[in-house]
Amino acid sequence: MYGRYERDKRLVTVVVPCYNEAGNIRKVIQGFHSSELVKEAFDFDILVVDNNSTDNTAKVARRAGARVIHESRQGKGHAMRTGFRNIHPKAAYVVMLDGDDTYRPDEVLRLLEPLHHNFCDVVIGSRLGGKMYDNSMRLGNRGFNWLCVHIVRIFYRANVTDVLSGYYAWKRDVVTRLLPHLDASGFSLEMEMVTKMAKMSCDVYSVPISYHRRVSGSGISPLDSIPILRMFITNLFWKPRQERYTAQESTATS
Repeated sequence: MYGRYERDKRLVTVVVPCYNEAGNIRKVIQGFHSSELVKEAFDFDILVVDNNSTDNTAKVARRAGARVIHESRQGKGHAMRTGFRNIHPKAAYVVMLDGDDTYRPDEVLRLLEPLHHNFCDVVIGSRLGGKMYDNSMRLGNRGFNWLCVHIVRIFYRANVTDVLSGYYAWKRDVVTRLLPHLDASGFSLEMEMVTKMAKMSCDVYSVPISYHRRVSGSGISPLDSIPILRMFITNLFWKPRQERYTAQESTATS
């Protein structure tokens, strides 16, 4: 399908996984259209993946101008895989942004500029290396993220400073390569992506971003640390299977 289209170097698909974010999603979507600097540099295709919400997330997102698709299997991993399968055919870049209004959409240029100038393949927005506002991250979560960063840097030799960030940017081809290898269902997705991209020799870097306190809803719980660490250990012995990638890619480009 995608092989029939010429990529537009200005077009970015922003995948926003959402579960009960009716109180936050409008501001997130509008943030990509309110900055004159961002609009001058890129065009944005906002794709909200409604992860079986029980509130009006989907309705609010549509009214704000986003494309909305539904994923009934709950979990961020399921939502993101569905989003990746529905990237705009002409998009040259893909961005992942949480729908809870903790990240600033107008900082997306920091993530896209290194890709646009072929500095690297993937950029992760780093909260630990950036500016975190008061009460935006619990002390325990910050310590766990710090631990994850250091063990990933040591064991995977990945040049990253925030392993659990919800703000990513990829070159389109990297997402095409990565998608067939993603299996996580929940919040271990970020650990899976970082470690598998390292194993796939993707060129990954971090840039500093801002991180704000959630206005409503709930974030990651301490129990989520268990599958995240399990993913870290499992992927130490993981290798990409070339035949799996080739089969998926040929289907997508036929």
